Formats: sequence, C-alpha cells, structure tokens
Amino acid sequence: MKKISKNIISSNRKASFNYEIKDTYEAGIELKGTEVKSLRRASVSLKDSYCVVQGGQIFVFNMYIAPYENGNIFNKDPLRKRKLLMHKKEIKNLYDIVRQKGFSIIPLSMYFNRAIVKVKIGVCRGKKVYDKRNDIAKKDANRRIERNLKQNYRY
Repeated sequence: MKKISKNIISSNRKASFNYEIKDTYEAGIELKGTEVKSLRRASVSLKDSYCVVQGGQIFVFNMYIAPYENGNIFNKDPLRKRKLLMHKKEIKNLYDIVRQKGFSIIPLSMYFNRAIVKVKIGVCRGKKVYDKRNDIAKKDANRRIERNLKQNYRY
C-alpha cells in the first residue's frame, strides 16, 4: 500500500482558537494562471477567509494568494473568490448545516495531495470569550504540568 504524501502549504491556526470545529471536509480548489506556482512557494494566507454556498456551488472568499513574481499579465487578483470542488451531496449537507444559527464554513488548511491542491474546510461555530479563556487556562495548566514533570525527572 502506497503512502500518500500531504505537503501542507498553509494552515489557519487562528481558526481553532476562534471557532469550535464540528466537522471537516476535503475539497479541491479551482485555480487559474500562475496561482499554483505561487502556492508552491507557500505564499498564501487563510487568515480571515471564509466559505459561502451560492447557487449549489461553494466559494471561498478573502483567501490571499500572492501574485507570482514572474507571472506579469497572467497573474490574477490575489483576493478573488475561488470555487471549491466538492460533490453535490456534500455541498447540500454543508448548506443545510450553515443555515442553522451560528455555523459557518472556514478553510482550515491548504495542502498538496500528490500534485493536486486540496483545501480542508471545517464546519465551525464561533466561540464565546469565556470559552477562549477556558482554552487558554487549560493550555497553561498543561504547560505547567509538563514543565514540572520534566524538572522532576531530571537526573
């Protein structure tokens, strides 16, 4: 059995802090021109990007893919909306979930699956401030525990 390599291009680290991730999906992305060359240089930002279902299709907005340096006239708008490639059933399921109050679709990471660019999207619900504080407190407590264990087991 062959191992499938996944080379992560970019990840949205703020998503897990700002949102409670309920479910994840994998989608292809429709790219134009020199955008793939730009992705190979990892010049992409998923910060503040989001997905919207429109007319039976799903699009990602505010995903910044930097223009390719040697691309001249073939470069596209870095913040243009890009179509995600998914099965119709999956898109319908996402649409039904997002219609519920408080849910949104957020791109979590972008990676190469062999030579194909994939986007991992998550169905998320925004966290309240007190939830964020609880997460920070848990991480801090775990860090203290790990630090104490490390100090106690030194020779």
